[in-house]
Amino acid sequence: MNLLDDLNPQQREAVLATEGPVLVLAGAGTGKTRVITYRIAHLIEQGVPGASILAVTFTNKAADQMKERVAALLARTGRDPGEPWISTFHSFCARLLRREAQRLGLPRDFAIYDEDDQLAALKLALDKLGSEETGNAVRGLLERISFAKNHGQTPELLAAEAEDENSQRVAKVFAAYEEVLRMAGALDFDDLLLRAVEVLRRFDDARASWAHGFRHILVDEYQDANRVQYDLLGLLACEHHNLFVVGDEDQSIYGWRGADVAHILRFAEDFPGAQVIRLERNYRSTQKILDAAGGVVQKNVRRLGKTLTATRGEGSNLTFYEARDAASEAEYVAGQLFSLQRRDSSARLAVLYRTNFQSRALEEALRRLSLRYRVLGGFSFYQRAEVKDALAYARLAIHPHDDVALLRVLNTPPRGIGKTTVETLRALARQRGGSLWSAIGAMLDSPAPGRATAPLRSFRELIESLRADVAELPPAGFLKIVLERSGYLDMLAQRDTAEDLARAENLKELVNALAEGAERGETLTDFLDRAALVSDADSYDERAPITLLTLHSAKGLEFDHVFLVGLEEGVFPHSRSLHREQDLEEERRLCYVGMTRAKDSLTLTRAVYRRFYGDERLQGSKPSRFLSEIPGELVDTAVGSLAEVGATRRYEPDPEYSLSPEEFARRIRRSSSPPPQRPRTSPGGAAARPRKGDTNPLIGVRVRHPTYGLGTIIGVEGEGDDRKLTVSFSDYGTKMLLERYANLERA
Repeated sequence: MNLLDDLNPQQREAVLATEGPVLVLAGAGTGKTRVITYRIAHLIEQGVPGASILAVTFTNKAADQMKERVAALLARTGRDPGEPWISTFHSFCARLLRREAQRLGLPRDFAIYDEDDQLAALKLALDKLGSEETGNAVRGLLERISFAKNHGQTPELLAAEAEDENSQRVAKVFAAYEEVLRMAGALDFDDLLLRAVEVLRRFDDARASWAHGFRHILVDEYQDANRVQYDLLGLLACEHHNLFVVGDEDQSIYGWRGADVAHILRFAEDFPGAQVIRLERNYRSTQKILDAAGGVVQKNVRRLGKTLTATRGEGSNLTFYEARDAASEAEYVAGQLFSLQRRDSSARLAVLYRTNFQSRALEEALRRLSLRYRVLGGFSFYQRAEVKDALAYARLAIHPHDDVALLRVLNTPPRGIGKTTVETLRALARQRGGSLWSAIGAMLDSPAPGRATAPLRSFRELIESLRADVAELPPAGFLKIVLERSGYLDMLAQRDTAEDLARAENLKELVNALAEGAERGETLTDFLDRAALVSDADSYDERAPITLLTLHSAKGLEFDHVFLVGLEEGVFPHSRSLHREQDLEEERRLCYVGMTRAKDSLTLTRAVYRRFYGDERLQGSKPSRFLSEIPGELVDTAVGSLAEVGATRRYEPDPEYSLSPEEFARRIRRSSSPPPQRPRTSPGGAAARPRKGDTNPLIGVRVRHPTYGLGTIIGVEGEGDDRKLTVSFSDYGTKMLLERYANLERA
């Protein structure tokens, strides 16, 4: 069998270009993994020994899939696959170092430290420096050290470039950490790459041997390579120059992890005579989705460019929906997901967002409709550690004898309460037959409490002050006090890592959730009950047809229908990206990645107003610049949207929430000039805004039922007197009603 018959002309050209450096620019959905696996199979079929082929990628899953596909292809031809080196960068470097360790003074059986081992080693280093930092502060330091290593920086170089006291301290900790590793004869994950490069640079015979052995080197996802990986590949390819890299500069989204898009952009300069082959035939999305995504990413300056052509036809326009606020946005998305599931229960649906805190409103809306889903790329909102910590403080303020809550926050943030003290408290509680809170009181009230009890006294005073305030403050205001008095937000701010910034955003979103709950009449106890049920009762089935995930987690995946939410300046693109052009370009690439996950339909949404940190005043937002970068003829506006996709207006910072939704929308629309359209009638006689291509104007209309209260129409069946409406009610879930008997009014 001729394997080349399975390939399109561009894929075949890439597989057959077996001599010299080759860059394959593989656009989204164009079959990049197919090209790599077929190329390996073709080389072996042509007599190239498997042991002289090296293929590297970034994840074990990708490497395992590559091995399986190569073996299956060669089985078709009756060939023995031999033993090509197919692995991750780290696995390859570990194999290299096992053979070369003695050159660097390392034992051949050196240990490889995983993350927990690295944390323990860093704690030893901090102890030697006389530092008492623990917990997540140590993780923050480890993140800084890893970032330095991935950029090829040594402790000495970091110290030389330090511009402030904190940077100097990080350099000292880095040096002490390296000494702990050296004394233990161990390497961490970053060292595997660095030491492999060191071997190849320092020892000519080692470099000659390894470079001679690999006649062909193949690299997957080359746009994600960092500086150390780039150097490694250059050293290995120095003899045969058969370096074959596949990637897409438009999907380089990991700059914060050390990846540098410049490596793929200047490949032809770094490897003279390189062939550049573009894979532009897309097998995933429809043409309109590709054209819309292309319209966004082509605004970037730093790119090589490609034009994708869909094999699945033109498809339908994208849909845009502008909602009043985050809750309305989530309600609209949930209603559309409900309708899609009813039409096709096998469809794979996804909601993509920029940061994890956005999942909270979406999860609540999906639960109201009893829609099963899973959260990918992070825990469910109420299962995140920082959210559980904050709610544990609230539980203690209401019921201080809750031992589970007390143990969770007793030393979070760190306040110097050690294991010995905790064990003493446990023993005293057992002896007295009471709670840990009672044991704390007994220990502190004893005649000679001792110096070790000072942190306990501070903790008791904190909880008692919270108990005094819990009945006096509104829920959102109380939680703000919790986060401030406990020092939780200060702890996250001082560590100042990307992970801790995300945690702080999640805590502020929790305050927003409490504020919104209070508007619905919820007490703090009601909210805690609801959050506890979410945490205990929900399990996210891997087979769930609806997936919630961040845009970074979506890379490499595909879904039939995609909803890209939160398209507002400061949310997406993220506020941290607005100061440097290269950061903004990465956000634009992230948008491109999200849009090209969609196979059949893509819906874009945004909220006019969002609440920030439980503030009573909502803040108006500007539409994301990415919306205006999409060609307008490719987007339809959904029924109920407050604006067309290209509309711009000035929103007041504090909306009049006392207005009815109808009057609110009418006032907002006065400030824009939408094209004239013939009104359609919805329940209660109000006009619903039509959308080109929409089959029923009632979808998305807000209504009021005499028993069930406020709801949104999410489905319409039948005509005339027999017409049935499916309505999602905030407090009663989904109901199917016969319209003539439902007594619905426009809300």
